[in-house]
This record gives sequence, C-alpha cells and structure tokens, in this order.
Amino acid sequence: MNKPLRIITFGDSLTVGFQSPTAENPQGKSTPYGQSLQKLMGDSAEVLVRGINGELTGEMAMRLGTDVIPLRPDYVVILGGANDVGWGARPSGIMRNLVAMYERARGAGIKPVAVTIPSIRGADSLIPTRQVLNRLILDYCKAKPQSFVDLFTATAEPETLRLAEEYSNDGLHLTTDGYRLLAELLCEQVFHLRSGKNGTR
Repeated sequence: MNKPLRIITFGDSLTVGFQSPTAENPQGKSTPYGQSLQKLMGDSAEVLVRGINGELTGEMAMRLGTDVIPLRPDYVVILGGANDVGWGARPSGIMRNLVAMYERARGAGIKPVAVTIPSIRGADSLIPTRQVLNRLILDYCKAKPQSFVDLFTATAEPETLRLAEEYSNDGLHLTTDGYRLLAELLCEQVFHLRSGKNGTR
C-alpha cells in the first residue's frame, strides 16, 4: 500500500475556510477546503490546514519556515494575495512573495501548488488588480511548469468577472460550496483523482 501523501493547505482566511453567517450556518463556522480535500482523497492523503485570517503574503513567506517546511509535506497548496490587494499592494510585489514561497518549498523537496485568488463582489475597482496578479501566477506556473488551480475563473461570473453569488455570501470569502469546489479542482487537476474516489497517483 502506498504511503499517504502529506498535503498542507497554506494561506489566509480563504485557507481557514472563513465565511460570514447564513441561515444554514448561523455561527459562520469555518469550512476549510482542506477538510473537503481530505474527505475526497480519503486514505490516499493526510491533509493539514495551516491558515491565518487576515495574513499578507509577506507574513506567509516568513511563516512557511515554521508551519510548512519542518512538517516535510509532499505538497503545499499556497493561496495568498487577496489581503495584499485589499491594502493596495502592487501585484509585482505580491508575486515576489509568492515566488519566494514556491521556490523555498521546492528547495526543501516539497511540491508547491499555486492557487489564483478569487474575484470580489461589491468592489469592481479591485477586480483588475486581481486579474493582473493572477496572470502573473499563471504565467509563472506555465513557465516552470508548476501545478496550479485557477480559482478565479472557476468562481467568477463570465459576463461580469465578479465573484459569483452561488460561491460567496459576503462578496469576499467563499461559501461551503465554494471551498468544496476548490477541493474538487485540486483533487482532479493536481492529484489526478476523481472527486470522491481514491485512485492511483
């Protein structure tokens, strides 16, 4: 029997699985995509969630050395940059932090997986900056090559490019369905397993 993959999901509130309260979830209980990924992959993986609400990519880059590298995972899924954009940071500076994490992980024998940041709803002026950052992420991954998931495209309305209401109830974070979608995309596109079924890797 193959040894289970160790996967760390690493990032900000989108990794924590934060969501605003709803009728179905009145306490606003977090639903990390890492938990959904664990359920989908079953015994083929051990998924650890390492997220901090409100974190910036510079803080993530520093935390990588304590929360990821010593745990020696096979993969680290890195989702960050939305908070940086919210604070007005330049995409090029955010990308430098992301690349530093990708390369440090790779240097430690860990396979980095990039995730583009989702769109936003209620602040259209911030969408173009997110698009620029995401293009930098995708271009980097395709040039390496490095595994990635394009969360922006998967959760945005094609016509408006806003974060789709079905995946967010506050215009910024995802719903349980949105986080589950990310887990499904990772399972299928990165780990090459059919959602909900264990398979070969």
